[in-house]
Amino acid sequence: MNARSFQRLALWDSHDRPLELQGAEILDSGTGRMNRQDIWVVDGRIHFQKPEGTTPIVFKLDGATLFPRLIDVHVHLREPGFEEAETVATGALAAAKGGFSAICCMPNTEPPIDDAATIRYVLEQAERAGGAKVYPFACITRGRKGETLADMFELAEAGARGFSDDGSPVMNAEIMRRALEYSKMMGLPIVAHEEDTHLAGPGCVHEGAVATRVGLRGIPREAEDIMVARDIALVRLTGGRLHICHVSSKHTVELVRQAKREGLPVTAEVTPHHLVLTHERIAGYDTNFKLNPPLREESDRLALLEGLLDGTLDCIATDHAPHTAIAKQVEFDRAPMGVTGLETALSICLTDLVNPGLVPLDTVLRALGPHPAALLGESWTPIQDGAPADFTAIDLKRTWTVSTDSFVSKSANSSFLGRELAGVTLLTLVDGRVAWSDPSVVPVQQSAARVS
Repeated sequence: MNARSFQRLALWDSHDRPLELQGAEILDSGTGRMNRQDIWVVDGRIHFQKPEGTTPIVFKLDGATLFPRLIDVHVHLREPGFEEAETVATGALAAAKGGFSAICCMPNTEPPIDDAATIRYVLEQAERAGGAKVYPFACITRGRKGETLADMFELAEAGARGFSDDGSPVMNAEIMRRALEYSKMMGLPIVAHEEDTHLAGPGCVHEGAVATRVGLRGIPREAEDIMVARDIALVRLTGGRLHICHVSSKHTVELVRQAKREGLPVTAEVTPHHLVLTHERIAGYDTNFKLNPPLREESDRLALLEGLLDGTLDCIATDHAPHTAIAKQVEFDRAPMGVTGLETALSICLTDLVNPGLVPLDTVLRALGPHPAALLGESWTPIQDGAPADFTAIDLKRTWTVSTDSFVSKSANSSFLGRELAGVTLLTLVDGRVAWSDPSVVPVQQSAARVS
C-alpha cells in the first residue's frame, strides 16, 4: 500500500477507543536525553500508567521517538477554487503524514478567505477531513487587492487566527498601518508577504550571477528588505504584531534581529528550502526550484541558518504550495512559483541540518512547536502525564526516498524528488485521535477494523 492509496481505519479514534503506544522514546527537552516510556491515550489525554478498565488498541513503536505538537504556520490548501492541486482534506492528511498536528492555511484561494462564510467553510472541511487541525488566516484586504481592509473583526469572530494577503504584499503603507492597529486590538498577528512588486517586476529567480548565466529575469533581495524595513517602522508606530513570512535575504535577518533588540513585537519564519538550497539549483531550469521568494545565494543561506540558531527566526514553516504537474511542466518563466513541503519538511531538517551537526534537534523542534504555538496564542506542552495527546512518532533511523508516489498531497512538485531522507512518521495523534499512521504500523487489536 503506497501513501496515495492509504485510508484511515475508522477504529483509530481514541475518543471511542483507548490507545496504548509501546516501545517509543520521549525526548526530554531539558536534558536532551531520550527516555523510553509506554503511554496510554484515553479521552484525548496522555497517561503514563494504564487507566483501570481500559482495553486499548496497541501500537508497537519500537525505535520511534515521540515529538510533541508540531505546527506549520504557512500552508496553501488551495480550497476553495483550486482543488485540482490540493484540498483541505488532502492537505490536512499530508500535514499529519509529515508529523504536524496543526497547520495554518493561507487565504489566497478563489474566492479568497475574506468573509466569515469562507472561514466557516474551511473549518467545516477540516473537521470532516480528520487529519491535522487547520487554522485559517484571513485576508488583510478585500479580495487580496490591497485597496480596502477586510472586515477583520468579523473574520476574527468567525475563527481567523491572523491576517495575510500572502502571495501579494500590501503595497499601501496607510492600509498596512491600519491593519496593524486593528489586529493589535484583537491580539492577532499580521502575517506579511514582504515584496516590493515594483522592484521585483516580472522577475522569477534571484537577481545574481546564475540568473544572468541562464538568461532569466531576477528579483533583487532588496525587494524583500525594503518592505520589511517599512513594516518594522509601522510596528514601531502602531505597536501591532507583525509576523514576516518566508525570509530569504541576509539583510532581512539583520532587520528582524534589530527589531527584536528594540523589543518590537516582530516574529519571522524561514522555510526548509531556503535553509538548505541556493539559486545554483535553477541552472537546470527545473521548475520545482522556482519559489517566491526565490532561492538566493550561499551568503543568504548561511545568514538564515545563523538567524535560526540565535532565535532571530522564530519558526520553520513549509510554505507548502502545491501545483499540478501540468502547471509546472512549462517554460521556467511561465511556471507558477512554489513547491510542496508538508511531507518533507521534518525529514529535510533531520537529514541536512540535524544529522550533519549544523543545527541542534532541540532548535528545530522549538521552531516547529512552541514558537509557532506562541504566534497563534496556543498552548504547548511537552509529552507528559495528563497533557493533551498531540504528538508524532518518528523513526529517526529509518529512511525513505522522495518520489511522486510517496505523497498523499494531490501534488508532487517537490524540490527533493529522488532524495533519500531520514525520518519516517509512524503515527500522528491530534487530540488523541490517529490523524496518520504509516502503513507499516498495524494496531495489534483490530477485530473491529473497517476501512472508511
